[in-house]
Amino acid sequence: MSDALLSVSGLTRRFDVSKPLLNRVIEREDRQFLTAAADVAFEIRRGETFALVGESGSGKSTIAKMIVGLLEPSEGEIRFDGKGMDFASGSAMRALRRRFQMIFQDPFASLNPRWRVGDIIAEPIRTFGLLRGAAIGAEVGRLLDLVGLSASDAEKFPHEFSGGQRQRIAIARALSSKPEFIVCDEPTSALDVSVQAQILNLMRDLQDEFGLTYLLISHDLSVVRHMSNRIGVLYLGRLVEVAEAKRLFTEPQHPYTQMLLAAVPDLALSGRRRTPVTGEIPNPINPPPGCAFHPRCPHVMDHCRTDAPASHPTASGEAACHLLAPSRAAAQTAQD
Repeated sequence: MSDALLSVSGLTRRFDVSKPLLNRVIEREDRQFLTAAADVAFEIRRGETFALVGESGSGKSTIAKMIVGLLEPSEGEIRFDGKGMDFASGSAMRALRRRFQMIFQDPFASLNPRWRVGDIIAEPIRTFGLLRGAAIGAEVGRLLDLVGLSASDAEKFPHEFSGGQRQRIAIARALSSKPEFIVCDEPTSALDVSVQAQILNLMRDLQDEFGLTYLLISHDLSVVRHMSNRIGVLYLGRLVEVAEAKRLFTEPQHPYTQMLLAAVPDLALSGRRRTPVTGEIPNPINPPPGCAFHPRCPHVMDHCRTDAPASHPTASGEAACHLLAPSRAAAQTAQD
């Protein structure tokens, strides 16, 4: 798509979780790999908020870290503004890095406790050579005001602030390099409920003011519903459905998406058939063959156990499910 700021294709990340070599020799075991993300592909349009959701261990944070360069993909390609991200080249990554930033989950761990707030926010400005001298201090004060703090807070240390205030500092730091794209990894999950709405509203206001593009990682579907334009649903490292936010919450197509929404009472619309929540996520080291969701799916068919489903178009996106295959969908329509 011409308006895609970021696109990923075939994105895969495997972690070696093998036992030490001597143990493997004695126990006659092979090396083991955990596939945290498998052949993931999606695009994020300029100015939108694209959310990735799924249960714990579905691969959300792994994908976020690969996109910002904290992890190198095992396979696949990440393109930012049409340019491939070359993880082997420090100079190529540096040229792109100023244009994207990350807001981490825990504001208590993501800020250096030994640095004053002014130095924390000024670090990206100095690193990328955006300003010099007194102009840096003025910009730090402006950013603090922008996120709802005071310019005088630049002289304080992180421990002097509450959790919500620390996350505002983290947002100011993310904005200091004048990025176009921000990855938000569970930005409010460590905060009190009363503070979460304030931070989310601040993020939306900043997005409108600066034309920012967000990738939102979250397990909180109410946050996702409030913030996102489109949503990608992950299961066991695989992207099973992508849809516009409104359509996904009202007309989920994949059985796993239906199950995920049904598990949250306030999001389950009255009159909609609820998909029973059964079973647990399989071992990602030894995932099931065929469709990874088939051990938990109430609509499982024989070929689900052997054949991985292709992605099929839906009303506002796509979903990877055998139920949505053209022949199957036509048969279901005729039956209805």
